[in-house]
Amino acid sequence: MSANARHDSRTEATRLLCAGTYLDIEFRRRVIEELVEHEERPIAPSLGVDVVPVLTHALRARKQDAQTALLLLALWAAFIGVDFATSGDGVPPVWAALYAGVCFIQWSAHAAAGRGSAVYVVDKRTLREALKGHPAPLRVLVPVIPPLVVLAYWLFAVSSLVEGAGNWLALIFPLVLVLPVWMHRSRVAAVMRAELGRRAFAHAPRAVPETRHHLRIAQAIDREQYAGLTIYDPTRPFIGMGRPYEPWSFALELKRRKDAGPAGGPAAPFTGRTVVELVRPRLEALRKGAAETSRDRLKDLEIEEFVYLPVGPPRPRLDYADATVLRHLAESVDEGGEARRYFLRVRVGAWDEQVVVSVLVRVHTQGGMLVLEVVPHVLTPIKPEFRAVDVIASRGEDDVLRDGVRALLSGPAAGFAAAVSTVRSAVSGFRTWLADPQRAVPDGPAGSVREMAGTPGVSLFQEMDISRYVKTVQDRIASGVRDALRSQGFETDQFEQQIVQISEGGVFIGSMSGGAVAAGAGAQAKNTAKSGAS
Repeated sequence: MSANARHDSRTEATRLLCAGTYLDIEFRRRVIEELVEHEERPIAPSLGVDVVPVLTHALRARKQDAQTALLLLALWAAFIGVDFATSGDGVPPVWAALYAGVCFIQWSAHAAAGRGSAVYVVDKRTLREALKGHPAPLRVLVPVIPPLVVLAYWLFAVSSLVEGAGNWLALIFPLVLVLPVWMHRSRVAAVMRAELGRRAFAHAPRAVPETRHHLRIAQAIDREQYAGLTIYDPTRPFIGMGRPYEPWSFALELKRRKDAGPAGGPAAPFTGRTVVELVRPRLEALRKGAAETSRDRLKDLEIEEFVYLPVGPPRPRLDYADATVLRHLAESVDEGGEARRYFLRVRVGAWDEQVVVSVLVRVHTQGGMLVLEVVPHVLTPIKPEFRAVDVIASRGEDDVLRDGVRALLSGPAAGFAAAVSTVRSAVSGFRTWLADPQRAVPDGPAGSVREMAGTPGVSLFQEMDISRYVKTVQDRIASGVRDALRSQGFETDQFEQQIVQISEGGVFIGSMSGGAVAAGAGAQAKNTAKSGAS
């Protein structure tokens, strides 16, 4: 396990992602699909997260759902069998069918509201709030119909029993079916308290898979998630970095200053490595200055060289040894190739790794040109629903009665959710066996565990911080490139003009004729041409 893994296995982001595997079945499904069903894909770079514990908890959560579903299946079989036996010859098991309909309707309401279908669902929003943005009939009917159906079932069961037309099964079996759900909730709560609570997580051992097959995948993840190189598919670049944030680039002709020396004299080699070596000290100075004068997250700024390699050999044959990584970095920094791409990666993990800003810089200087590419990316905060881990962990073990009532209220939907989860797990297992991913065609990452759990947007405070981090880093990059040009005797006027335009959000055009440019919201541009001389 690398030093980064030892550090990131204790981050807040890792803790919340581990908890999310119990609270969001869709997130858990996508984690297992990307990491297990597609074992042929190397993992995307992990920024502030250790993926191995997340996979471990996802597998454990799936196993717990399967155990609950099998127990519920046995109880349902008994329910249907006894109902059929007591209903008389030729009479179908009416009460079992009615209660199955109740379970389906309640589960469908939760699924329609986008609450997921995990057995243990925690959502502070009401169904009406969760359906905000949906058509008005759906917002009105979905919150009302499920409780009315449950109430109607119990009233009908009680009245039938009083009139002598029913039997005790209609009341007893729904209560018995709550017990597996109650047990499941207790097991999840125990994990939240003992392993995923804030204090417990800081000292608990790193979770790793139990089976040999999954342990092999975890070992591959450890080799890849913090390596200085990653494999990518040309149609899916920058997986794991988040969403792009105002990327920009420009090309500049290298012209020597008149006072730089005699024309035709020998010129020192000006390469991408030259620029990188002048940019890096400025970024390090920024980190040092922030650490000395403030608590700004720039004090933890990370700077590393990184290389992207196209899909090639099968995953087991990929070499992540330090010597191999250094060789790729040394060869790619100046080649400016299309397939193998070198970047200087600058990362800021803010808001307890909830907001991660990564700025990737690429420089190449072939053909008497300087080309600078700056590609900022942002990882958005983790879904707020995952913070329910703190609510669950804060409840004591003596909260049995209250949790039993919660299990009773959520039992119909939770039982159906367990069945859905188990069916999906069985399909996933069969699909993995059938595809045999170890022997599949090599591929690049198609998804990132950290990106899967991100929210659609950020708050205004977070947006302000993102903008500040990106602009500050870009300023240091620009100053390093400018000094590199000056130190080699090249003109910098055009470079400085372009940087000013870009930093102010404008548009720089070296020269144009017969065109029009508009920039900014609501801007308009018109081009009128007149024939003849005025």
